[in-house]
Amino acid sequence: MTELIITEKPSSAKKVAEALADGKAVLKKSKQSQYYELTHNKKDIIVTSAVGHLFGLGEQNGRSYVYPMFDIKWEPSYKITKGLNYVKDYIDTISGLAKNADEFTVACDYDVEGEVIGLNVIRYVCKAKDANRMKFSTLTKPDLVEAYEHKATHLDWGQANAGETRHKLDWYYGINLSRALTTSVKAAGSFRVMSAGRVQGPALKILVDREKEIEAFVPQPFWMIGLWGSYTNVKGEFPIEAWHVKDKIFDAKEVAVILAKVKGEKEALVKEVKRTKREQPSPHPFDLTTLQTEAYGLFKFTPKETLELAQSLYLAGVTSYPRTSSQQLDPKLGLPKILSQLSKQPEYELLCKELLKLPALRPNNGEKTDPAHPAIYPTGVVPSGLKPNEHRLYDLIVKRFMATFAKAAVRETMEVTLDVKQELFITKGTRTVEENWHVFYKPYVKLEEVTLPALKEKEIVKIKEIKKVDKETQPPKRYNQASIIKELEKRNLGTKATRADILERLFHRGYVEGVQIKATKLGVETIAILEKHAPMIVDEQLTADFEMEMDKIREGKEKQEKVLDRAKVILTKLLADFKKKEKEVGADIIKSLRETQDEQNFVGKCPTCDTGRLMMKRGKFGAFIACDKYPACMTTFKLPTSGTIKNSDKICESCKLPLILVLTKRRKQEVCINPKCPAKTSKEEQKEITRIEENKVERACPKCGKELKIRSSVYGRFLGCSGFPKCRHTEKITNVASTSASGSAATTSAVEPEKKAEVQPVLAKKIRKKKGDRHSPKSE
Repeated sequence: MTELIITEKPSSAKKVAEALADGKAVLKKSKQSQYYELTHNKKDIIVTSAVGHLFGLGEQNGRSYVYPMFDIKWEPSYKITKGLNYVKDYIDTISGLAKNADEFTVACDYDVEGEVIGLNVIRYVCKAKDANRMKFSTLTKPDLVEAYEHKATHLDWGQANAGETRHKLDWYYGINLSRALTTSVKAAGSFRVMSAGRVQGPALKILVDREKEIEAFVPQPFWMIGLWGSYTNVKGEFPIEAWHVKDKIFDAKEVAVILAKVKGEKEALVKEVKRTKREQPSPHPFDLTTLQTEAYGLFKFTPKETLELAQSLYLAGVTSYPRTSSQQLDPKLGLPKILSQLSKQPEYELLCKELLKLPALRPNNGEKTDPAHPAIYPTGVVPSGLKPNEHRLYDLIVKRFMATFAKAAVRETMEVTLDVKQELFITKGTRTVEENWHVFYKPYVKLEEVTLPALKEKEIVKIKEIKKVDKETQPPKRYNQASIIKELEKRNLGTKATRADILERLFHRGYVEGVQIKATKLGVETIAILEKHAPMIVDEQLTADFEMEMDKIREGKEKQEKVLDRAKVILTKLLADFKKKEKEVGADIIKSLRETQDEQNFVGKCPTCDTGRLMMKRGKFGAFIACDKYPACMTTFKLPTSGTIKNSDKICESCKLPLILVLTKRRKQEVCINPKCPAKTSKEEQKEITRIEENKVERACPKCGKELKIRSSVYGRFLGCSGFPKCRHTEKITNVASTSASGSAATTSAVEPEKKAEVQPVLAKKIRKKKGDRHSPKSE
């Protein structure tokens, strides 16, 4: 008898094969796919893998742009999406192996997505109705052997049905809503691929609502009254800063009365000294959302980056499965053994040994649970070959794991009340008196330590100054990538596995931008249009209700068909109403798109005609800036060919022309659009330029022998070969003097001429409109 085990990815197939093999697993190649032959307890086993989802949802009768459309089926993903031809090799390999197998076991990741991947392989490739199921949270040998020896004799059908329902719901919403919006734009006489989804709409609405709150916010002035002084004892003089007990004062007259009362006072009496100690519990183990939040705060990893790094660590076998909602570690995981193995790594040795001295290991488990996996934890396997960011995340996971077993830290707060003519001022300081878990979580403990001098009641603090500080109430903060993921979880929108992708999609479509996430004009207008014409698309409660129903399906308390039928009824009614006003919706979208593009492309006022507006445009020879009064005004500026260009809303102090932002993968640079801006040329460079121009100095290119000429670009002036574009040699102007003196060739600059492009006096080419993104809209 031969058993065929199917994993989710090739790397996990290797881990499973190596773990189960009595001897050595034999690797066999099959086109772009592969599999392993082995024996386990004298039983023949073949381990092969999928490569993520081998099947996707498509229309029953071929692709169309009709909506609503609910007649769908599972089919190989290479037939649906271009560029996935390699998927056929994986399907063919599994199909061939399945013909000679007597038993099937699914060893995909144990979650709804892994269940759907395994289900589709079993029923469409292996042609079977059910299979065994291995359940594991790490890819270590002990866990994999345990999962195999205690495998279930059937798939997790609750999980499989819930996963399949989610895929179908996301297709129903994503494809139908996106088609409706795209068709409306077409009906209004234009073309733009629009994207909407079951979770995408409500998620964008949260960000737009926050933007509206910020715009509508009216700041209120208030005042705080501060006291600055000093306290002296045998140990020396210590600065003191205290604030009036009333904190924020909104009445200017009350501020004036207090200031008049304390005016000229030189001493403050220490009226009361209070010391309070409190325990600060150790942190809960990481679930995915908390890990993403912490990694963003510490390392500025986006939620998507954190998930990808955590997945790499899991596949390397050094941490557990990352897509978990649990904040709990079960003693059955063998916690002492994990710490003992971690102690083999020098950087964790002493800390682990301290924990192992405890009479019992009790993690500070949180309330959140997950039916499939525990919290994220290190396996104890010593990592090798980790990339820098993988190592940073690994270290964070290990230290969080250790910290959760340690005793609560103890913090002491000292609050001192100062009396100045019966006006009370408060100064506070908080320090850590017992580090405990802090020791294990360093350097990731971010707490302010403020220690006050040992003030006693009835002592005197000398006053240097008492004054008011003008302040204003602040608008609500914008979400960042970590806080919006947390908010989506709180509102039960999306899943731990999909929230990062949803956010990424909003950025990609131009609906939001920035580190502190700001809804763009397009994002704001899109929500306004949807709220006006199809409010159900952005109905947060409806989306959350569907999430709850899918949980019920997983628990066996609800039927897949019932949930899908409800979605069909809702969408059919919504889209029927939508069709009646297609042109109106399309016209609103086109207007919004044009206004958004106009806003994004505006650079500043034209310096030549003084009435035109400088706009970013794209022509036959690349991106450039031109006055919108063309052809009356011929002012143009060339832009770099690489990177993303954005308006900075700032003016250059040297030449008073606009500054732009040039964003590349490596850096963010703010530059003036004027290539001859004085700020771009140092005194040494200007001196050399003058010498070259006045003396008509000629210099040959060290590469091709042609003359080097002074060029200008948005980054400044430089020397470039006159043989460009065939010869791309460039060098700094300051190199000329040193070359003339030494007679040696100058060092080639890393900046190529097209990145330092010259200003064009005239560009009268017809601007070609950029085509819309023709990729199919994503589900959520």
